[in-house]
Amino acid sequence: MRFRVRKAAHVLERVGLALAGAACGLFVGAYVGSSIAHLTTQGFLLLMMMLGAVGFYLGIDAPQLHFDPGDEEVDAAEFLSAVGTFCATLTAFASVAVIVLRLDPHAVWTWLVLAGWIAGVAMQITAGTKARWRKK
Repeated sequence: MRFRVRKAAHVLERVGLALAGAACGLFVGAYVGSSIAHLTTQGFLLLMMMLGAVGFYLGIDAPQLHFDPGDEEVDAAEFLSAVGTFCATLTAFASVAVIVLRLDPHAVWTWLVLAGWIAGVAMQITAGTKARWRKK
């Protein structure tokens, strides 16, 4: 019984992370899509949400390597997960700020937010995939 409860809690946690990623993607998509005419589509919003959901699902809760105090090597998956999560959430935060404060930043900032979002979720997806494929 205890195993089932732990497994259910883990699934709920991962689904919650995916929902948080989708929400972040929605904010980034709404901001970028409202600023760049070619990206003002429902498909673009869905793509941003799906990237966020997959990235946060895979990347935030990636299995870590066993810690060895004498080992100086950096765990690439852990590093990519951390940097990717930071980039993705920073761009989502910036998008929310632009939307809520009704700012009108230069188009360069919009493209930087889009690039930061894509880079962040790509790092998360790569990190999560790499961490799950390596030998334990």
